[in-house]
Amino acid sequence: MFSDPKKGQQQTEGGEALTNAESHTPQVSSEVSPIPARWFALWVRSHFEQLVQDQLSARGFRILLPTIRTWSHRGGRRHLIPVPMFPGYLFLHHAIDKHSYVQILQARGVVRILGERWDRLAPIDDAEVAAIQQLVTTDVPVLPHPYLREGHRVRITDGPLSGLEGMLLQVKPSKGLLVVSVELLQRSVAVEVDCTRVVSIGNPPPPHVAMRWHAASSALPV
Repeated sequence: MFSDPKKGQQQTEGGEALTNAESHTPQVSSEVSPIPARWFALWVRSHFEQLVQDQLSARGFRILLPTIRTWSHRGGRRHLIPVPMFPGYLFLHHAIDKHSYVQILQARGVVRILGERWDRLAPIDDAEVAAIQQLVTTDVPVLPHPYLREGHRVRITDGPLSGLEGMLLQVKPSKGLLVVSVELLQRSVAVEVDCTRVVSIGNPPPPHVAMRWHAASSALPV
């Protein structure tokens, strides 16, 4: 498990010091790399998520910036606006070598790529990213949720989220929340689901865990 890098570090680390080199950054090489492409997490400065995505996408990198919609009050009116699903983080799919590692860090706003060093980065499981992508493409209401490490794992069997897997928090007999997590970030989000359209794919939770879930789910909106 890779711990959250934000603890004990300043928010502005690494962002501005690389700005002068940005204009001299070459484009991503088109040569075939022997290193397999994996998903990685970029830690970026607060509110720099879109800027980092724009910079790296322009350089040929594959970037995923998942968003959720939330209400904002502007000019005395309420508006639904997109905000990062995981504030301070983006996902990058690339076969990272030392050269591309430097290119990525030269983007204004990037603090680091999660991992020990350029050749010991911490990849994210493809299935976790695929679940996040499914939430984004189906455009269902997604809610922030406290990180859930363990639970009753299920799969949705019907509807636009068919095939999506996550941890089920049952609020009512036929209504619950499906919690989808990214282990490396220790972050979770949730979607409301019909409990009659899920199947169990894991062992039932132990009694002490089930009691904690019941206490947590009873505080959720119904």
